[in-house]
Amino acid sequence: MPKILLVEDERSIAEGLKISLESEGFQVGWAKDGNEALTAWERARPDLIVLDLMLPGISGTEVCRTIRARSDVPIIMLTARDTEVDRVVGLEIGADDYLTKPFSTRELIARIRAILRRAPLGSATSVDDVPIEASGVRVDRSRHEVTVDDRPVELPPKEFDLLAVLVEHAGRVLTRNQLIDEVWGADYVGDTKTLDVHIRRLRGRIEDDPQQPQRIQTVRGVGYRFADRPAAGAYA
Repeated sequence: MPKILLVEDERSIAEGLKISLESEGFQVGWAKDGNEALTAWERARPDLIVLDLMLPGISGTEVCRTIRARSDVPIIMLTARDTEVDRVVGLEIGADDYLTKPFSTRELIARIRAILRRAPLGSATSVDDVPIEASGVRVDRSRHEVTVDDRPVELPPKEFDLLAVLVEHAGRVLTRNQLIDEVWGADYVGDTKTLDVHIRRLRGRIEDDPQQPQRIQTVRGVGYRFADRPAAGAYA
């Protein structure tokens, strides 16, 4: 039974969500503020966290940042503010997805199920045991290791999966929808902003100059392409 940690300070919302999630077969723990959330995460080690952005004491953003520094547990962030800045901030600090209040419980459950059933890249066939390489970037999926010009680079799971897909198809243009299907799954119900934020974070880790990316190139109006080799004139 998957364990969900629900972090929500509004009792009426938390109780309703807890009942709905438990009726769907999840084991649900509830924390009403940031301090309780960190304690509950340490104690229970849940399979997924549903985290409200606005919390008393330690904010949701700080809780997310603290947990993400030590764990890759999936985090769905809830926010009452429907602004692009809030959504981007949540993704930038490590949230896997977000929902804006008010939202339907059915949509939250669909997103939880989608995240939990995603299998990591490289688990299906033996060909994934062979490292792939392009433009000085080497991805070893079996070991979950990345090097850039022989320098080890640590990547969170989603950025690792995204890089693996890009490098595997180096030289080809991949649409945003293709990348989302490969990395987040065909049943992903969010928008492409999640992908764009992960691309930006990934560029910050593997590009010599993230403002002038040479490896991960944007093809405007279509998607992204990983260069066979760094080339002058690549565009962001």
